[in-house]
Amino acid sequence: MEQELAMLRQLIAQLQDLLNFYGSPPPPPLRHLNNHHLLLPHNDRCCVLNMEDGSADDYCGLLMAAEKPETFTVLEPTKPPPAKKLRKERSTRGKFPCPTSTTEAMEAEIWKDFPEDLFQPVIARLPVPTFFQFRSVCKKWNSLLHSESFYHHSTRAPQPDPWFYTITHENANSGAMYDPSSKKWYHHPTVSSLPDKAIVLPVASAGGLVCFLDIGHRNFYVCNPLTGSVRELPARSVKVWSRVAVGMTFNRNAYKILWVGCDGEYEVYDSISNSWTRPGSMPASIKLPLSLNFRSQVVSVENTLYFMRSDPEGIVSYDVASGMWSQFEIPAPLHLNDQALAECSGRIMLVGLLTKNAATCVCIWELQRMTMLWKEVDRMPNLWCLEFYGKHVRMTCLGNKKGLLMLSLRSRQMNRLVTYDVASGEWDKVPSCLVPSGGRKKQWIACGTAFQPSPTAVA
Repeated sequence: MEQELAMLRQLIAQLQDLLNFYGSPPPPPLRHLNNHHLLLPHNDRCCVLNMEDGSADDYCGLLMAAEKPETFTVLEPTKPPPAKKLRKERSTRGKFPCPTSTTEAMEAEIWKDFPEDLFQPVIARLPVPTFFQFRSVCKKWNSLLHSESFYHHSTRAPQPDPWFYTITHENANSGAMYDPSSKKWYHHPTVSSLPDKAIVLPVASAGGLVCFLDIGHRNFYVCNPLTGSVRELPARSVKVWSRVAVGMTFNRNAYKILWVGCDGEYEVYDSISNSWTRPGSMPASIKLPLSLNFRSQVVSVENTLYFMRSDPEGIVSYDVASGMWSQFEIPAPLHLNDQALAECSGRIMLVGLLTKNAATCVCIWELQRMTMLWKEVDRMPNLWCLEFYGKHVRMTCLGNKKGLLMLSLRSRQMNRLVTYDVASGEWDKVPSCLVPSGGRKKQWIACGTAFQPSPTAVA
């Protein structure tokens, strides 16, 4: 009789948790309930979820992945709950309970038969660094990158925050990646299949892939910095040795790359056909030479690429889908230096140094579609700007993606890296990038670009 009452209490407690989980009013609280478990059936197999040892977010992925999340059965308890807690147990209330040997043996049996089809949706939701640690567990997990089902789960999982791929002055043949979520740097060779002593710089990104340009041989490469998947693009039909601006778009597992020179020459690369094409000549309405601002990276909004120009001041855009060029004359704000374009949720933004007399500050503007003028929306905290007073500061935008920017602010006496979130308006200081061989020597960041980390993106 006592065991039946214990099972009844456990059933009611589980129903209470389910009601709380789905937002329904909970029933009156029960006392003296044992740690309860849920048995999740799937394909004639089962796994136990202990609803007291984690948060609701930990189980959300499992519940959504099951075919019938509403079907649960109660795991029969091994023994009824005690009627009264011991003094030792009362003194350790609120602390993580130490499992007994019986519990450990039971959990090992359960997790040994964990449904394999649930591994992929769970692993797809892991943080990027943790995912690559799990790849070393076994060959089967390492092969997930090439699985179509895992790619499907990855596309449905919440996308992580953008990362930044940078090149340092000390070693142009190796890259350093920064994860803003964990505030950590990761070092690795740039592209392993490149010729020796080649200097490649990241110039654009889309869909988890980074586009590199070999400044010596003028060749393009596309690479996934996380997996090492790389493709060398075919030679361009037009030999342009002057500087070019590069933009990249991604749509349905295919990407396009556009390069354009100041003289109006341009080509478009299509990953499906693996070839460069010249869609046409620059329209007469576009003033040549373009006087492109190479300090500003190209901004991508869906299928449209935006380039900043200085004469006349404004923006030149190219629609990759329609092949149409457009030009917008937009006067720059007064006392502006080192400006660069940015993007946030389809809005065109501008970031730059506002210098007047001896005072310098980083400001953010947004392009007003109706008036085609820049409107200031935010600026760096005054306390941070005091550090720039009286110094000749230069700013470089090291990339932006989804409204997250990384800025390099440097002078003879200073070298600072900061990030800015357009959506939240938060400024954050970036820890120094140290030499990977050890020690406390700091590396100077030369250039970079933001990219969306994706373990499944293939060049």
